[in-house]
Amino acid sequence: MPKGSCLCGNITYTVDGPLRPVIACHCRQCRKSSGHHVAATSAARSDVSVHGEVTWYRSSPTARRGFCGTCGSQMFWDGQGQNLSIFAGTFEEDAGLRLAGHIFCADKGGYYDINDDLPHAQADDPNLTTQVP
Repeated sequence: MPKGSCLCGNITYTVDGPLRPVIACHCRQCRKSSGHHVAATSAARSDVSVHGEVTWYRSSPTARRGFCGTCGSQMFWDGQGQNLSIFAGTFEEDAGLRLAGHIFCADKGGYYDINDDLPHAQADDPNLTTQVP
């Protein structure tokens, strides 16, 4: 069962179910909130158990971002739908996940290139972001 936490350990979580492959999001909001692109997986909400006080920031009318109010670690992206996105860097150990594609490439930062052969979407791509086994 994959486990994760914030930097200070005040928030922990476990996932008891399948995880989607990691998708890199290059949208402006992800870049602004993290300082770079965000790499996230997702799981069914019912499969994620969170312990500790998550601070939520409403980043748009349809989504919010969850982070630790003590250390500032970004941990979750919560949009409309059945899944909760989990920032891949917060897992304690290798969860066996790999990067499977990129979304919002049209918004990427000008200081880097995307140089892999994975799928690239200029905006959102539900075929990439909903592929939970």
